[in-house]
Amino acid sequence: MSYADLSQARLYYVIDGPADAPVLVLSNSLGTCADMWARQIPELSKHFRVLRYDTRGHGKSSIPEGEYSFEQLGNDVAELLAHLGIARAHFCGLSMGGPTGLWLALARPELIGKLILCNTAARIGSAEGWSARIAAVAEQTLENMAPALVERWLTDGYRAAEPGLTRVLIDMLRRTPDAGYSSNCAALRDADFREQVASISAPTLVISSTHDLAATPAQGRELAGAIPGARYLELNTSHISNWEQPEAFTRAVVDFLTE
Repeated sequence: MSYADLSQARLYYVIDGPADAPVLVLSNSLGTCADMWARQIPELSKHFRVLRYDTRGHGKSSIPEGEYSFEQLGNDVAELLAHLGIARAHFCGLSMGGPTGLWLALARPELIGKLILCNTAARIGSAEGWSARIAAVAEQTLENMAPALVERWLTDGYRAAEPGLTRVLIDMLRRTPDAGYSSNCAALRDADFREQVASISAPTLVISSTHDLAATPAQGRELAGAIPGARYLELNTSHISNWEQPEAFTRAVVDFLTE
């Protein structure tokens, strides 16, 4: 297993694909880990050197004390790229991974080639909602909350048709440390990029989902409309679109990055 000891965190990461291919960074959603991209790797690794990592507080990465910010989460990625000797990369982030990409595109634009923002928004949820989520985790634990949370991640039809793959996501969420999850909720509570995204210069694709309640299609269209030249794609899925429609999602990523 590969770890990078950075200034504030220890990140677990995994790399697939040719060493001489363009680098694509994949950034996980809240409550998952690098494994959430497993269904994309066989195809993406034909075209890219794919770098997946566990966001701090998730998976095999460390859980620094205190609340996190997207400045910290973005700097983790910048330091990971420096650690690996990567000067520039494409970036694809889903849900919480989206604001990480927004921060990088705004604060460290020299690092970002093309940007893909999936099931996300410039402002996800409300401060009150994230504070309530933090309180709920403290009272109930992710172990008990996971099944209900995953109901919001996938459509009813998918969960009925694919109970095994649904269970994989439930178990991934259950393995997420409560402390790390809550510290990342604080980053989402405090983040609002709506006044800044018009300054993004990276070519951008926004992917939303018709049935996503966490980051709605309206928010996705708003985000795409605010970023100069951004494209918008909507899939007939819920919040974890890459899991529910892996072929369509992967094809959209490959087409956008290789055209």
